[in-house]
Amino acid sequence: MASSNIGPELQRMIDLLAKLPGLGPRSAKRAALHLLNRRDPLMRPLAYAIAEAADKVQACATCGNLDSINPCAVCADPARDRSVICIVESVGDLWAMERAGAHRGTYHVLGGLLSPLDGVGPDDLKIGKLVARASEEGVTEVILALATTVDGQTTAHYVADQLLGKDVSITQLSQGVPVGGELDYLDEGTIAAAMRSRRPT
Repeated sequence: MASSNIGPELQRMIDLLAKLPGLGPRSAKRAALHLLNRRDPLMRPLAYAIAEAADKVQACATCGNLDSINPCAVCADPARDRSVICIVESVGDLWAMERAGAHRGTYHVLGGLLSPLDGVGPDDLKIGKLVARASEEGVTEVILALATTVDGQTTAHYVADQLLGKDVSITQLSQGVPVGGELDYLDEGTIAAAMRSRRPT
């Protein structure tokens, strides 16, 4: 809610900050004041970094990762094992896997999970592109690294069905990922353990 004693420029800044995950109106006001009190060391560099990211960062045409180069640094890395594709829900999950250092293959970001209640169907996700990638010569394994929520497991089963008949092994994360857990909130050791103990679906 706008305050009558706050100017329009500052109010717009607060309203936009409040749209960020984890920030409500009060937190957004505190963040705005913190930035304004540190204009040169923090606010101006942040504004520049945001503008530069808006202009240069894009989704990788191959896997869906976010980077300023296309294909992204992961896909362009010649040391990556291109025979293995790890499927994740979001770029945040891809970053979590990279932090854990548990996967040296490639990735495929679905861009969400199947959720009939929210109106998210197969056509809203990058499943067709995944099937095409899994059909490429040299791909031998697809890892389903999706959340153990109802939507995550529904998506995993659907993707596995779409890959039936392809000459690939389908595995999924096992031990270490708790029911209801999401990759972005897990520590590196848990992710690494889950990757090591993946099992056939």
